Amino acid sequence: MLIETHGEQLICLPEHALFWPRQLTLFVADVHLGKAASFRAAGVAVPSGHSSFDLDRLSQLLTLHKAARFVILGDLVHTETSYTEALDRHFRTFRAQHRDIEMVLVRGNHDRHAGEAPAEWGLKAVAEPYALGPFQCCHEPDAAQGKGFELAGHLHPALRVQTAREGITLPCFWQHARGMVLPAFGSLTGKLSVRLKQGESAVVVAGQQLFRRHYQE
Repeated sequence: MLIETHGEQLICLPEHALFWPRQLTLFVADVHLGKAASFRAAGVAVPSGHSSFDLDRLSQLLTLHKAARFVILGDLVHTETSYTEALDRHFRTFRAQHRDIEMVLVRGNHDRHAGEAPAEWGLKAVAEPYALGPFQCCHEPDAAQGKGFELAGHLHPALRVQTAREGITLPCFWQHARGMVLPAFGSLTGKLSVRLKQGESAVVVAGQQLFRRHYQE
């Protein structure tokens, strides 16, 4: 679904990613690689495999859209214990497949606690807000303090869709007065229900379908 703002076009993708065609830039937020390993280290039995699955999803998107730049809007890695040998191996393979793509990590709260990613991952780690054209790339909403159109993550936004008899909460791209909050990309993440305020809207993800919802009194 196409979004036009500040003289630029952005495309919301059903894979929970945002694409900026003119700059061949793919944005995602809240990947949370290694979350299952972190849970297992804490004694909670969680199946493995989500990190390699999510890296494969990213790889397909980067290839499909011929991206030249990849921007992660925070929380690439879940915790310090997420940095396992398996994750390191998977990410190095992923990076080798896309060695010519610039990869930028806007540090999120989980990234700061997890520590720096290995140099071999080839990431440019930056603090928020990170200016890119008319956009301010952040992890937490409002980090740009009103300067430019904000692209953020952190909240894992979702919208409750209701019929007369039942309802379901679906991930969404939440558009507010200052910018947009992307849905979480990671397959092992939760969701936060948001309520649209006046002037706000959402692009809701229902599988491979997208539809727009506006504020209603």
